[in-house]
Amino acid sequence: MTVSRALTIAGSDSGGGAGIQADLKTFQELGVFGMTAITAVTAQNTLGVQGVYPLTIEALKTQIDSVAVDLQPNAVKTGMLFNAEMIQLVAERIRYYNWENIIVDPVMIAKGGQSLLQEEAVEALITSLMPLAKVITPNIPEAEVLTGMKIQTFEQKKEAAKKLFDLGATFVMIKGGHDPNGEVVIDLLYDGQRFDTFEGVRKETKHTHGTGCTFAAAITAEMSKGKSVREAVKTAKAFIQAAIEDQLGIGGGHGPTNHWAFKKNNITTV
Repeated sequence: MTVSRALTIAGSDSGGGAGIQADLKTFQELGVFGMTAITAVTAQNTLGVQGVYPLTIEALKTQIDSVAVDLQPNAVKTGMLFNAEMIQLVAERIRYYNWENIIVDPVMIAKGGQSLLQEEAVEALITSLMPLAKVITPNIPEAEVLTGMKIQTFEQKKEAAKKLFDLGATFVMIKGGHDPNGEVVIDLLYDGQRFDTFEGVRKETKHTHGTGCTFAAAITAEMSKGKSVREAVKTAKAFIQAAIEDQLGIGGGHGPTNHWAFKKNNITTV
């Protein structure tokens, strides 16, 4: 029996809705064995982030190496990397192990508005990590920071995708959840030549904590199985759509999505 394995290098969310907790739940629901290397422990709930406690560089490196030498992941996702030193370490380890299926979710800001990435780390993200990515999955605010441009129209979204592609990622996926226009959420995928769109009905809800982590984790899970990027994105879109629509309704603020909705509702993608 061949078991697909995925590693997430990210922060811990004590509230369980985002970060490594969301990633592991997503991997499990999609039939993939999940592993972690924790960059920071956060104290947070649906109301916000109460504290961020980064681990040492040595602790992060040792976690990555422990997983790499024995369990050998088929795909690797990065989430909250906190600072430039961590980003550079992760990039160095990716090169050292010659990993190819790298999904970079450039986590910068929590749902409540708190910064999760130090400002000086953005340059390291652009120069060290993005060139190693098979897929990068920014939302619109993150894409604006990475490109230095405002994104208010679909054409601007396409222009931003081109700029991000030029920074080195093989595929650019700009998520459309922050787009204020219309009743349809349109995610845009670009590979340097072709644009693909993935649409979903917008659901008005405050329970969207961890959507970005979950979406990128679903792409990672599917790619660890050997699926193409477009196949992986298609499944991830269906997974996150179900997770948002089948609400849990817990917490007094931005509640988490429902990670078991995809399997519970027997959703398939063709």
